[in-house]
Amino acid sequence: MRYLKTYLRDRLPAVGIFLLFSLIFLTVFALYRLPMAAVLYPVGLCAVLGCVFLGLDVRRAQERHRRLEQLSQLSGAVMGEFPLPINQDHRDYQHIIQLLRAEQAQREGEMQRRYEDMVDYYTVWAHQIKTPIASMRLTLQSQDSPTARQQLEELLRIEQYVEMVLAFLRLDSESTDYLFREYQLDGILRGAVRKFSTQFIRRHIALHYEPTGLRVLTDEKWLSFVVEQVLSNALKYTPDGGEVWLELEKPATLCIRDNGMGIAAEDLPRIFQKGYTGYNGRADKKASGLGLYLCRRICQNLGHTISAQSVAGEGTSIRINLEREQRWLE
Repeated sequence: MRYLKTYLRDRLPAVGIFLLFSLIFLTVFALYRLPMAAVLYPVGLCAVLGCVFLGLDVRRAQERHRRLEQLSQLSGAVMGEFPLPINQDHRDYQHIIQLLRAEQAQREGEMQRRYEDMVDYYTVWAHQIKTPIASMRLTLQSQDSPTARQQLEELLRIEQYVEMVLAFLRLDSESTDYLFREYQLDGILRGAVRKFSTQFIRRHIALHYEPTGLRVLTDEKWLSFVVEQVLSNALKYTPDGGEVWLELEKPATLCIRDNGMGIAAEDLPRIFQKGYTGYNGRADKKASGLGLYLCRRICQNLGHTISAQSVAGEGTSIRINLEREQRWLE
């Protein structure tokens, strides 16, 4: 019914012209004192035939409209053939659309090639820079001094930034190497804690951790990245002499908690957004706003969920629900 109203509104000029011509005939016949039946009969006959053809045209137009609505739900790349044009205007419009689709496909192909070139370049760069980092690490590890230990911590931050670049590049790649298996959560946690052990010791930050004994279905490398990012943030915003907790909450939720500066209430809903640093990040002046964003995206790809709870001045709790959504299970 809605389409019929639209159709009739579009055909009002044609109906108006028909009525105008009929009125002209009636007026001329009346001026010449001719029988009105001579014009009323053909006008009525034309009106009946016009209604029949109008009904057929409504059906054709409605089918054409339904087909165009179906096409509008598809992307330009997979859009099928348009309905047969009924006039030159339709042919011109369809030709313009085909040209635009071809231009769009060409531009998308060019952008994809540029993106792949960029990914290849930064991937090679990230792997090449790991060689001097490893060399510097070996050199610093041979020097047992406060300066060497502090430089090792800074080197660890550089490694984290390199891993962040690789994670960002691989996040939406079709070749992302997810390997889902059952892993011991404690092995992942111990590996992350081992990376930051020197910071815990140097800054006298107490770590509260008890083995969980939990096996999780996940990807070890990507989940390790998430845990390391969250643990790094906990250390960054916890003062010397503070405390960090690694706890397992039932049924399968990992909670990484600290008693640091916390997160402002107005920042909390946005900390997982891309590029958002909040008050703490602006004060630090080194925050990229990508760490927690990557954590959220990776958790989505792994079928996990991540959430945050915090009170300014009292600390922050990051919870990673390690139960996987059913759609990810094979």
